[in-house]
Amino acid sequence: MTIVSTELYQEIQHFYARQMQQLDAGLADDWAATFAEDGVFEANAHPEPSVGRAVISAAVKQAHGRLAETQETRRHWLGMLTIDRGEDGTLFVRSYALIVGTKKGGEPKIVFSTLCEDTLVRHEDGWQVKYRKVTRDDL
Repeated sequence: MTIVSTELYQEIQHFYARQMQQLDAGLADDWAATFAEDGVFEANAHPEPSVGRAVISAAVKQAHGRLAETQETRRHWLGMLTIDRGEDGTLFVRSYALIVGTKKGGEPKIVFSTLCEDTLVRHEDGWQVKYRKVTRDDL
């Protein structure tokens, strides 16, 4: 594996900024479209991985609906990205993610602290997540 250029590092940071803003806005289909068609979202907080865009989108819609019912806004903050490139051009990205929750009229609180490990592949429209593993620190 090799370390990526500054330009590619910035491109990937922009990818994540857009992706997390889509998630926080509840744009489930747009967010799911940032995954490969057969992409996988695995998390130690879920009993089994979500596989494929339709399943990933449905999970986001369900979670966003629960948050709307409790009048809680969530914001995902990714940082400390390390990016390595495989010989085939695949990117391996590790980042820390803090999820901040704010209930209507309440104070912001860090809800979760996680490690995010992604495999990104180049697609004609840009980068897509082939595989994401999210590990919550509290579990």
